[in-house]
Amino acid sequence: MAEPGTTAHSTQSTHDGARPGQVVRLTSADDPRVADYTQLTDVHLRKVREPAEGLYIAESSRVLRRALDAGHTPRSFFLAEKWLEGLADVLAAHPDVPAYVGPPELLEAITGFHLHRGAMAAMHRPEPIPVAELLAGLRGKPRSRIAVLENLTDHTNVGAVFRSAAAIGVDAVLVTPQCADPLYRRAIRVSMGTVFQVPWTRIESWPDDAALLKEAGYVVAGMTLGEGAITLDELVAEDHENLALVFGTEGEGLTPETDQVLDRRVTIPMMNGVDSLNVAASSAVAFYATR
Repeated sequence: MAEPGTTAHSTQSTHDGARPGQVVRLTSADDPRVADYTQLTDVHLRKVREPAEGLYIAESSRVLRRALDAGHTPRSFFLAEKWLEGLADVLAAHPDVPAYVGPPELLEAITGFHLHRGAMAAMHRPEPIPVAELLAGLRGKPRSRIAVLENLTDHTNVGAVFRSAAAIGVDAVLVTPQCADPLYRRAIRVSMGTVFQVPWTRIESWPDDAALLKEAGYVVAGMTLGEGAITLDELVAEDHENLALVFGTEGEGLTPETDQVLDRRVTIPMMNGVDSLNVAASSAVAFYATR
């Protein structure tokens, strides 16, 4: 029989004691079955736990739908009662996945913030795509554009870059080993779920692996404020078929090691005494100009 306050469609055991397909109505913030969702405002905890356990959090019904459309696998759903009807099709499509439901104040006690978008999902992280495989998938396109994010530390910027990349048609994004996680919940939220639409992976050895891009026929162009750089307009005039645009970390920009391997050093000329654009803004400008 189903436990009081739950609806069960199966008796097979799954996910920390919850039976699959059931709507589990929560009564305590200490329920161990919702450990994936506890205190999501603790940045250090999430950085340690999410990659280690192979999970990430998709926040909002729109974002979790995009994650599912991309083929990602849910561990569980977590939502307010009023969202059950709107997500009925999602829950029906995943009958083996528990859905934890509770009043807003209880959900806030569990997560550490007001769940104003109503629904979340704990998702299994997909296996990373090897860089060579990602590049092979782009082979044969008449024109290809790739973004490389070098050591960006702000998840908001990472999410904004992905949103611009999706909107303007960038084919793929590569992130360096020290770059902030595109599947951190803030990055996903700022991207509006477009991190699930644009193919991306971590490039294991950077800048050494810039050689892989060159071997695949890409001109590697780094965005920089350094002297001797050509303007973005000049890069556009060169009309490269395959172009990889590299964006450096906030504040310091590209590393000296990366600067040494670039085919082109490119700048966006500034006016009115402004010295530079935020990396998210500069990426949008560069993506549009070189589309």
